[in-house]
Amino acid sequence: MSLQFTKMHGLGNDFIVINMIQQTVSLTPQTIRYLADRKTGIGFDQCLIIERSQQKDIDFIYRIFNADGQEVGQCGNGARCIARYIHHYGLSNKNPLRVATKTSHLVLTSNADNSVTVDFGKPLWDPKQIPIKAPAQTDQYLLPLANNTLHPCYALSVGNPHAVSIVEDLSSFSIQEIGKNISTHPLFPEQTNAGFMKIIDTAHIQLRVYERGCGETAACGSAAVAAAAVGRRFFRMDPKIIVDLPGGALIVEWPSLDGSLQLTGPASFVYQGSLLTCE
Repeated sequence: MSLQFTKMHGLGNDFIVINMIQQTVSLTPQTIRYLADRKTGIGFDQCLIIERSQQKDIDFIYRIFNADGQEVGQCGNGARCIARYIHHYGLSNKNPLRVATKTSHLVLTSNADNSVTVDFGKPLWDPKQIPIKAPAQTDQYLLPLANNTLHPCYALSVGNPHAVSIVEDLSSFSIQEIGKNISTHPLFPEQTNAGFMKIIDTAHIQLRVYERGCGETAACGSAAVAAAAVGRRFFRMDPKIIVDLPGGALIVEWPSLDGSLQLTGPASFVYQGSLLTCE
């Protein structure tokens, strides 16, 4: 089975983008895991697929598969790559573009500097919508971890679930251990992305992210949005927040707590490729 793909990244969060409009390829979870392997495959955090839309108000269907083969509903860095891919390869000249994922409808606006702004809509705080197994909505949730410790975090959905923790020292924080424990915690029935945030000032945060199905990544757009939402709602941060991740900076804007969250950042091409077989 042959496969045409394009390798892209958003601040080091890397993807293969597959155009399913002009080719037909059967991708099983096993195949995606094989392709994601950085030693024997292509190597990537997520596989992004573009399909035709049958809905009048949606330009394209945008599907997201984590490196473990699981389909998920949101990827902010990937969404920016999708917008640049569609325009670069001439699939559409519309700007903005409207795309639908498994869980969300996104508006993607390409900017003159080749950055892309993603409209995420409103965050969801209801436990059932996140989802998190909690009897009632609260500001913070306490997660039982090893050694009978309770880990406080904020939980929300921005099209996918996020648990955001406040951390004083990100450099020495054991993200691999704690991040995995939170990401796969039984209170999150669909698992969750675990974000660890240090507040620098009212307009600036630092963030590291353990993504479900991937591990720690260089950047996570939806986690940046979730962290900024927590900063705005619970710590009175500014409407415009710079989010520093290991791979670089993103900008999140949330002018009104009743309105939509906007994420702006770069999206870069790496190379085009062709596989004679992906089995």
